[in-house]
Formats: sequence, structure tokens, C-alpha cells
Amino acid sequence: MRIALFADIHGNREAFEACLADARRRGAERQGFLGDIVGYGADPAWCVDTVSRACEHGAFALLGNHDAAVGTPTESMNAAATRAIEWTRGQLDTAQAAFLAGLPLERVEGDALFVHANGWAPKDWGYVRSAVDAERSLRSTTQRMTFCGHTHVPVLYHMAPLRPPAEHVPVPNRNIPLSLSRRWLAVLGSVGQPRDGNPAACYGLLETSPWDLTFVRVPYDTAAAAEKIRKAGLPESLATRLQRGL
Repeated sequence: MRIALFADIHGNREAFEACLADARRRGAERQGFLGDIVGYGADPAWCVDTVSRACEHGAFALLGNHDAAVGTPTESMNAAATRAIEWTRGQLDTAQAAFLAGLPLERVEGDALFVHANGWAPKDWGYVRSAVDAERSLRSTTQRMTFCGHTHVPVLYHMAPLRPPAEHVPVPNRNIPLSLSRRWLAVLGSVGQPRDGNPAACYGLLETSPWDLTFVRVPYDTAAAAEKIRKAGLPESLATRLQRGL
């Protein structure tokens, strides 16, 4: 089974469309959405509808902190994120808001755990930003593999028995075998707002037999997505960072 995994779409239609099309070209048979469908970008309704339709045909979707903030405002977000969520709330109809509110925090499929943020406390939205964080997450779960988003930076951690985890910065578009002798935590990067210095959208392509993972980078029209943000009256920083990838 080949599964396309999309995290942190953030209302970016241009990036999301490009990733969906790329996944189809690569033969993805199923889709998983690991949270933060909305927030920051100018097309939240389209993104929610697209994910919702996919879930009617075998995909799964999880709750991200920005998705949760649509229904439950939070003080933990910065000013730009808060402004974007306030605007997003006004763009969604009742059914779209209800879809987000009904999303689960995690999904387990065999030896794989899918979450938005981490495995130790998915609802607290803690970030996996280091090998220490990865080890905490891996030791809090029974699954051999964890797939998440949240940081917007693609990275892969692996942990051999009796060894601390090691960090691997993936080479784009190159598959990585996930050896059964190790445990793995993959932070998939972001579809809609990459922060690793590469403005190309990022998603994961997971093979389950045998297990391997590819971090896929997809160029898209960042200028068009940025211009929509400006026309919506959202903070300029949300537009400029798309073209910088930071």
C-alpha cells in the first residue's frame, strides 16, 4: 500500500493541489491528513472540503492545533496565527467547522501511529524538535513507527535497541527503507507553509510492504498563494514567508 501523508496544509490551496496531483502521479492509493488543515492561508474552506471528500473515500484525517482553535480559541498562538484563525472562523460554514471539531487526535494502524504533534501527549501540542523529543515520543507509544507534523520542518529520527535516537535530515524525493530492527519517528514537514528554507511544498509517501518513506518536495505557485493572503487582509508576514520557506 502506498499512502500519501499530508501535514500542515494551512489553507494553502496552491500547495495542496500541487501535492495531491504529485501523489496521484506517483501512484498513491490512499491519503492521510495529519492536522492543521486550516490556519495562515487564504483557502481554508476549499481545503476542508477537499479533505472531507477524501475521507468519504477511504482517507483519514486528524486534528491539528489550528483546526482545534477554530472552535476553541487559544492564547498560546502568536498574533499572526491568531489573526488568521479569527479570519478563518468567518470563512467556514457550520458543516466545515463541525468536520474540524469532529477530527480525532490520533490514529493507530498496526505498527504505525499517526498524530499531529507527538506521541507522548497529542492534545498538548508539544513539538518534536530534537532527538530528545523524539525519544520521549517513541518511548510513550507501543507502535514501531510514528508519523507527525506540527514543526513544518522535515526530519526523520531512528532508534536502535539500547541506543539513543539519531537524527536524519532527508534528501528530497529519495526513498528511505524503514528497517524492522529500529523504531522510527518521521516529522513530515509542511504542505502549506514550509519552514526549512525550502519554499517547495512537502509531503510524505509511505510504502507499507516493505516499509519505506519518501519526503517529497513539490514546487508550486508561491506568488499566487501569497497574493491571496494579502488580498484577504491577513498579516503580510504570512505571505512573505511562503516565498522564503522560513
